Amino acid sequence: MSSNGSAVGQLLWSGPLCVGWRRDQEGAVYHLATCLLLLGFMGGSGVYGCFYLFGFLGTGYLCGVLWGWFDACGLDIVLWSVLLATACVLQLAHLVYRLREDTLPEEFELLYKTLCLPLQVPLPAYKEIIRCCEEQVLTLATEQTYAVEGETPIDRLSLLLSGRVRVSQDGQFLHYIFPYQFMDSPEWESLHPSAEGVFQVTLTAETECSYISWPRKSLHLLLAKERYISRLFSALLGYDISEKLYALNDKLFAKFGLRFDIRLPSLYHVLGPAAPDAGPESQKDDKDVREPAASPPPQALPTSVQQTPPSSPPPAAANPPAPPPWVRMSRPDSSVLGEDSTSLVLEDFEEVSGSESFMDYQSDGEYMR
Repeated sequence: MSSNGSAVGQLLWSGPLCVGWRRDQEGAVYHLATCLLLLGFMGGSGVYGCFYLFGFLGTGYLCGVLWGWFDACGLDIVLWSVLLATACVLQLAHLVYRLREDTLPEEFELLYKTLCLPLQVPLPAYKEIIRCCEEQVLTLATEQTYAVEGETPIDRLSLLLSGRVRVSQDGQFLHYIFPYQFMDSPEWESLHPSAEGVFQVTLTAETECSYISWPRKSLHLLLAKERYISRLFSALLGYDISEKLYALNDKLFAKFGLRFDIRLPSLYHVLGPAAPDAGPESQKDDKDVREPAASPPPQALPTSVQQTPPSSPPPAAANPPAPPPWVRMSRPDSSVLGEDSTSLVLEDFEEVSGSESFMDYQSDGEYMR
């Protein structure tokens, strides 16, 4: 082991030494090339970090070529510097090509930063999504209809990019659609891929609008092929539908100041319009409900009880009469409800036989208990 150490020491210290150091210093080009290489190796990661790295390295190697050609006069220095500078230039050209390939139109780039980047959606998956809509941005003029109730078929899915769209049913306002919200997410989710249907609402542009649209068949093929994109659309559509439902919920209120929750199963009692042909019967039922239960008629007391002296207390009743039931409040008029309350589809809130209404309670906390 000691012999090996001595051999290494002899090789290092007994080798050829510099007979004399040069008195003149290298030129400014050599020092400039060294500084540029130092700055280049301090570059970071990412696309722009690679631009910084290869930009400074390529410039430094070009300065090395000039130094080797004019000052050092060494062919090997020139050749190596040219080779390294060429590699840096080729790498920069590859980065520029990748950036041009990844460049998106302004509308789609803003859509990606607003909707998909917070969800960490990969850029290749996003490109598949916008490729399905053929990267076309459609427009709507003011007061132009996107869909007409009962006429327009459900054959696409659209996302609003700018402007504002008004949703109405039977001429009554329901809610607005704002940028980066789906325009027909409820209609999309209401149909199977092979089913057909028409819009149940009318969508009208209140301002100049722009949107993108996916054909129904093409989008279903993409969702069937790409599982990640299918899950992404499922999450986005579910969130969008919930936002629309809560927008409707914000317009419902009662005359005593309680805000209703659309998740309550007995909201039908509040919103459901009474049938016109069943008016007298319903009024009769409400009258029967409002009347308290009549107390049983007094019966004649037995002779033994009638002869009891008045000083002795009367015996307690074995079965006291039941207290009158809670008086059910009448259904509030449609004028105190939201302007769109009569336009809601209430089949899902139909009353189950024997269920209680939210209007039978004084507060929502009592209802939940």
